[in-house]
Amino acid sequence: MSVIYLLLTLSILVAIIFFIAFIVSVKKGQYDDSYTPSVRMLFDDELVKEETKINN
Repeated sequence: MSVIYLLLTLSILVAIIFFIAFIVSVKKGQYDDSYTPSVRMLFDDELVKEETKINN
């Protein structure tokens, strides 16, 4: 029975460590997307042209 308590404690501790690492990486900007906005402007015209072809 004591092994279950030990494993439960360790799994909660590991989960907390991963959660803290995730929060720190988000705050540091690890998941900020700086590439897509620069590429999106290249494809906006194509989307507008396709919409006008569909509407006409």
